Amino acid sequence: MQGRLSWDEFIVLMWDATLETGYMVGLAALFTVLIGLPLGVVLFITRPAGVAPLPWLNRALGAVINIGRSLPFVVLLIALIPFTRLIVGTTLGSTAAIVPITIGAFPFFARVVENALDEVERGRIEAIQSMGGSIWHVIGKVLLPEALPTILAGVTLTTVV
Repeated sequence: MQGRLSWDEFIVLMWDATLETGYMVGLAALFTVLIGLPLGVVLFITRPAGVAPLPWLNRALGAVINIGRSLPFVVLLIALIPFTRLIVGTTLGSTAAIVPITIGAFPFFARVVENALDEVERGRIEAIQSMGGSIWHVIGKVLLPEALPTILAGVTLTTVV
């Protein structure tokens, strides 16, 4: 019976495919967090009533994030072919797939981070500010530690979706 795989060949193919999928998802998740976390923090702190209000930056960044979230993945995949080739050198294979996966995921994750930071009690932020804390103190000592469980849930959600 030609054309049929033996069980041993099937197991090897499944193992290789599983490792490739883990490689793509793992690196794309890492890059998504590295890009989306700071963007989510910037979105939160630059709100008109934020810690460092810059409404023009918040609107511009929010528009880019909203456009990125609204694009269907297939359209994004095709539109990013030249960019993927520039970054990776090819548009085929596991490594090339990481680019559009990351670009498709980081806007979603940035909004997840922004919403997670929104759940932090305003009183904690005001307490740090009243003691003379800088923006970096607010981010590092209050916002990120307080929102960490929700951010980690967002990492899981983003990775699975």
